[in-house]
Amino acid sequence: MTITATATQTRAEATGARTADAAELITGARDRIDALDDRIIGLIQERMAVSAVIQEARITSGGRRVNLSREMEVLAHYSEALGKPGTALAMTLLELCRGRV
Repeated sequence: MTITATATQTRAEATGARTADAAELITGARDRIDALDDRIIGLIQERMAVSAVIQEARITSGGRRVNLSREMEVLAHYSEALGKPGTALAMTLLELCRGRV
């Protein structure tokens, strides 16, 4: 067995694929998912920062930290776009963005 065959076999085992072609496709797709995840995390961090600015302005003006009607709009938006899992995702985002001020 050559080194290339061993590397391919290891990659196939790591991906759960049964062929070298499938392992290569999966590895490339996983790399793309990792890059997308990094972008998503960056966007979430940006959303958290913008939310903090909004909360600070609301509190400074004498308002409450959280605007429940706005949160309901966000929940509906995610639910319409992604279904029930979208609602759970929106709840997590809202939780991450609350109380950072």
